[in-house]
Amino acid sequence: MQNGLFYAVVGIMKQYKLTGWPELPANYHKIAYRRMLSDMSHRYVSVSQLCESSGVSKLEVRVFLQMLVERGLVLERDELPENGLLGPLGGWIRRTLQGDPIVR
Repeated sequence: MQNGLFYAVVGIMKQYKLTGWPELPANYHKIAYRRMLSDMSHRYVSVSQLCESSGVSKLEVRVFLQMLVERGLVLERDELPENGLLGPLGGWIRRTLQGDPIVR
C-alpha cells in the first residue's frame, strides 16, 4: 500500500512533546507516569512508544495525555514516516528543513 493511501485510510498518528514539567495529581504519582514525562521532555513520542516505555495501557496513556493537553503542557504534531521514498536521507532532509532535533 502506498504511504499516501495508507495515511488516508488509517489516519495520521500523533506525536507529543512536553513543554513544561507539571505538578501531577496524586493518582499519577507512579514511576510509569514520570517515565512518560521524561520521554516527552526529550523528544516527540507516539502513544505506542509511551505504552512500550512505561508499561501503561493505551487508554491510560491517552487519559494522561489529555490531562496534559488540557493544561497546555504538550506540543502535538503529526507523525511522519521516517523512511519515506528517500530512506534515511529523507528523514535528515525533513529534520534539517523543519529544525527538528535528531530522534534516537
